[in-house]
Amino acid sequence: MTKDQQARDKASDLELLTQCGPGTPMGTLLRRFWHPVALSAQIAPGKAKALRIFGEDLTLYRGESGRPYLVAGRCAHRLTRLHTGWVQGEDVRCIYHGWKYDGTGQCTEMPAEREGLARTVRITAYKLHEYRGLIFAWLGEAPAPEFDLPRKEVFERDDRLYFSRIQLWPCNWFQQVENSMDAVHVSFVHQKGRVGTFGDAVTPAIPKLQYSETDAGIRQFADRGKNNLRISDWTFPNNNHIIIPSSYKDDPWMDLGVWMVPVDDANTARFQLYSVPYANEAGKARITALFEKYAGYTPADHHHELFDEDKYPTDPLLELTNAQDYVAAVGQGAIMDRSAERLGASDAGIVMLRRIVLREMKALQEGRPLKQWRRLEHNEDLPIQGPAAARA
Repeated sequence: MTKDQQARDKASDLELLTQCGPGTPMGTLLRRFWHPVALSAQIAPGKAKALRIFGEDLTLYRGESGRPYLVAGRCAHRLTRLHTGWVQGEDVRCIYHGWKYDGTGQCTEMPAEREGLARTVRITAYKLHEYRGLIFAWLGEAPAPEFDLPRKEVFERDDRLYFSRIQLWPCNWFQQVENSMDAVHVSFVHQKGRVGTFGDAVTPAIPKLQYSETDAGIRQFADRGKNNLRISDWTFPNNNHIIIPSSYKDDPWMDLGVWMVPVDDANTARFQLYSVPYANEAGKARITALFEKYAGYTPADHHHELFDEDKYPTDPLLELTNAQDYVAAVGQGAIMDRSAERLGASDAGIVMLRRIVLREMKALQEGRPLKQWRRLEHNEDLPIQGPAAARA
């Protein structure tokens, strides 16, 4: 094989990494895992909303019992949008001609058609699981596996506060996943605009890097010297688990899970789940007020300020850290052209990430078994004292 052919094959592989639509190699791989698709708070009992995920338009609704359902975006009859109709009991009825569907996608009523015809029509439906304020979906073929891989012990403790949020970013999901495997970016990106609690804790020191594949994904070590070791546990295919400081200097550090879920090839739903310890009732009230005030921030609403005015938010954590990452990731373009990049030694994590993802994708294409990814049985025992010590 010539060098030119090798370069073309590599460019082709890199293009596959960013694609999420039905029938694409990456889209097929992603659909073999549970993904958050909405916040629990986004949908009330008896209500329906449009949902776009993995390049597909779907209908998310809650039955009157409070149970969530996810079905196709359009009625099978004349293809109008289902979310514009009514939720009745545990079913959703189309606004156009009243065809009604249950949570399995089975049509249960066709008011203007002959009796019995409804049972011959079924639309797509997906299994859901609610977890700490996030609604996860299994978007692949049935049966769905047990909801286990996304779980973390730190998100299931009774002595913590939990907060979830969503942001929509106008860039491809995979370049955000790559950012999770790039510890060196923290020394620069999070010093931009103003230095918040995260950038101050980590410091601009350049880390020594180490990466290893685990049963769940990739573990990343970034050693910046004494009391400055940061370790992350990345879970296949798109979740990163980190520990970050609070906005308040004396408050405990918090665990953060981040899922980068493709809306389509050029847009990403970025889901964040915080597990926050608190020392006393005063601390609990202070942390709750902090999230109530700042958790609704999304950098895309301030795109012009960030890119054209170099204006960064004043909140030192929940707004600032996301704004800094947004500028770096969105600044690569909606879909980064990886064939034009020049990687270095600091990109070892990105190289490992791509190798693993391409390995799994090609195994699926060739009909070979995938790795049996499973939740880590033990979390890394990490120091979180000193000038900086966190997972990221």
